[in-house]
Amino acid sequence: MKIKVSYDTFALARVFTISRGSRSEAKVLSVRITDGEHSGWGECVPYARYGETLKSVADQIGGLNMPLDRTALQVALPAGAARNAVDCALWDLEAKKVDARVWELAGLPEPEPEITAFTLSLDTPEKMRAQAAENAHRPLLKTKLGGGADDVSRIQAVRAGAPDARIIVDANEGWTPELYVQLAPVLLGLGVEMVEQPLPAGQDDALLDMKRVLPVCADESCHDRASLAALHGKYDVVNIKLDKTGGLTEALALREAAVNAGFGVMVGCMVGSSLAMAPAVLVAQGALYTDLDGPLLLAEDRVPPLTYDPRGVHPAQHVLWG
Repeated sequence: MKIKVSYDTFALARVFTISRGSRSEAKVLSVRITDGEHSGWGECVPYARYGETLKSVADQIGGLNMPLDRTALQVALPAGAARNAVDCALWDLEAKKVDARVWELAGLPEPEPEITAFTLSLDTPEKMRAQAAENAHRPLLKTKLGGGADDVSRIQAVRAGAPDARIIVDANEGWTPELYVQLAPVLLGLGVEMVEQPLPAGQDDALLDMKRVLPVCADESCHDRASLAALHGKYDVVNIKLDKTGGLTEALALREAAVNAGFGVMVGCMVGSSLAMAPAVLVAQGALYTDLDGPLLLAEDRVPPLTYDPRGVHPAQHVLWG
């Protein structure tokens, strides 16, 4: 069994901005594992917020003692981008070896398309209204917010541009407790359904003492099953991302544990290609919110890409993954 890591860059269709900065391209790591006859692959997006770089993640993968299986991998690497790419590649490899789909190997029902959010980049209210109008045909919009009074103007602009769309918002840790109290009822009145990670992870105990009139989703505060215990009483929904859980194996386990603990489930993504989204589509089945729009933000993608249409994001063709 051999493992190979490569660096891939995908240009974005437009500059993408959140409260922490902007980017014009998606830089990812691709992992291919071969057994001499079959090969499986996966993709991860190292994230600086979690202390990851392309090199640090590549070094983690390069330090693995091969061969190994998914069970051994959970011990060999911590939750994070490196384990994600390897775990997904191992799932893909096994599926190809036994000529089955990953969902069958995992004991899941055959997946169906899931309506996905489309993310509007953080900008001025005027430009965000234009983004919203351009995407008004989409059923669910996710709006990036930056903190401050302008966030109300941004949502008012998005609502004006897309009057019929459902809206969720992502503060990316950019709010304070006082700002939540001020903004939540206003956003609720504008039809916003949920806010993602309003307070910084590690500083979210303030949510325990708040009346959460606008439901709150944990993103940076939720990584894997070990995160759940600290989220009770603070959050209503948890955002499962494979680059945080460290792959499909833990993501499926986290989804089950979160549901059993009474949390709503959102399945999200970093900005990556269709290869990164393909395993997440399996986790997203029946989720309260699906946010797997990474490929829609790209100017280029894997071949063949995932299919996106009015029914949502479709499961991957087997030639792509799984």
